[in-house]
Amino acid sequence: MENVMVPIAVVGMLFIGLPWMILHYLTRWKSGRGISQQDEALLDDLHEMARRLDSRLDSIERIIAADDPQWKDGRIPDLSTQKHQLR
Repeated sequence: MENVMVPIAVVGMLFIGLPWMILHYLTRWKSGRGISQQDEALLDDLHEMARRLDSRLDSIERIIAADDPQWKDGRIPDLSTQKHQLR
Protein backbone atom coordinates (compact mmCIF):
# COMPACT_ATOMS: atom_id res chain seq x y z
CA MET A 1 0.00 0.00 0.00
CA GLU A 2 2.83 2.34 0.83
CA ASN A 3 4.43 1.65 -2.55
CA VAL A 4 1.27 2.93 -4.26
CA MET A 5 0.77 6.06 -2.12
CA VAL A 6 4.20 7.62 -2.79
CA PRO A 7 3.83 7.72 -6.61
CA ILE A 8 0.25 9.02 -6.28
CA ALA A 9 1.43 11.81 -3.95
CA VAL A 10 4.31 12.73 -6.26
CA VAL A 11 2.06 12.81 -9.34
CA GLY A 12 -0.49 14.90 -7.42
CA MET A 13 2.19 17.39 -6.39
CA LEU A 14 3.59 17.62 -9.91
CA PHE A 15 0.34 18.02 -11.82
CA ILE A 16 -1.81 19.84 -9.25
CA GLY A 17 0.39 21.46 -6.62
CA LEU A 18 3.14 22.87 -8.82
CA PRO A 19 0.86 24.51 -11.46
CA TRP A 20 -1.35 25.91 -8.69
CA MET A 21 1.67 27.45 -6.96
CA ILE A 22 3.05 28.91 -10.20
CA LEU A 23 -0.32 30.38 -11.25
CA HIS A 24 -0.93 31.73 -7.76
CA TYR A 25 2.33 33.68 -7.69
CA LEU A 26 1.94 34.83 -11.31
CA THR A 27 -1.42 36.41 -10.55
CA ARG A 28 -0.05 38.06 -7.40
CA TRP A 29 2.93 39.39 -9.40
CA LYS A 30 0.66 40.79 -12.13
CA SER A 31 -1.70 42.48 -9.68
CA GLY A 32 1.17 44.29 -7.96
CA ARG A 33 2.71 45.78 -11.11
CA GLY A 34 0.54 48.91 -11.41
CA ILE A 35 1.32 52.26 -9.87
CA SER A 36 -0.55 53.38 -6.79
CA GLN A 37 -2.91 56.34 -6.57
CA GLN A 38 -0.29 58.23 -4.57
CA ASP A 39 2.36 57.64 -7.25
CA GLU A 40 -0.05 58.76 -9.96
CA ALA A 41 -0.84 61.98 -8.06
CA LEU A 42 2.88 62.63 -7.63
CA LEU A 43 3.45 62.16 -11.35
CA ASP A 44 0.63 64.58 -12.15
CA ASP A 45 2.12 67.17 -9.80
CA LEU A 46 5.57 66.75 -11.31
CA HIS A 47 4.16 67.06 -14.83
CA GLU A 48 2.34 70.28 -13.93
CA MET A 49 5.48 71.68 -12.30
CA ALA A 50 7.54 70.83 -15.39
CA ARG A 51 5.01 72.64 -17.61
CA ARG A 52 5.15 75.74 -15.38
CA LEU A 53 8.96 75.71 -15.39
CA ASP A 54 8.94 75.39 -19.17
CA SER A 55 6.60 78.37 -19.41
CA ARG A 56 8.88 80.40 -17.13
CA LEU A 57 11.91 79.45 -19.19
CA ASP A 58 10.13 80.58 -22.37
CA SER A 59 9.37 83.92 -20.71
CA ILE A 60 12.97 84.38 -19.64
CA GLU A 61 14.18 83.49 -23.15
CA ARG A 62 11.82 86.08 -24.67
CA ILE A 63 13.03 88.76 -22.25
CA ILE A 64 16.69 87.99 -22.95
CA ALA A 65 16.08 87.85 -26.71
CA ALA A 66 14.38 91.27 -26.55
CA ASP A 67 17.39 92.74 -24.72
CA ASP A 68 20.03 91.07 -26.88
CA PRO A 69 18.93 89.99 -30.40
CA GLN A 70 22.16 88.02 -30.91
CA TRP A 71 21.49 85.84 -27.88
CA LYS A 72 19.49 83.16 -29.74
CA ASP A 73 22.30 82.75 -32.28
CA GLY A 74 24.64 81.57 -29.52
CA ARG A 75 22.33 78.76 -28.40
CA ILE A 76 22.48 75.20 -29.58
CA PRO A 77 19.93 74.98 -32.43
CA ASP A 78 18.97 71.36 -31.73
CA LEU A 79 17.60 72.17 -28.27
CA SER A 80 15.03 74.66 -29.52
CA THR A 81 13.75 72.27 -32.21
CA GLN A 82 13.64 69.34 -29.78
CA LYS A 83 11.59 71.33 -27.30
CA HIS A 84 8.94 72.09 -29.90
CA GLN A 85 8.89 68.48 -31.10
CA LEU A 86 8.15 67.24 -27.56
CA ARG A 87 5.02 69.37 -27.24
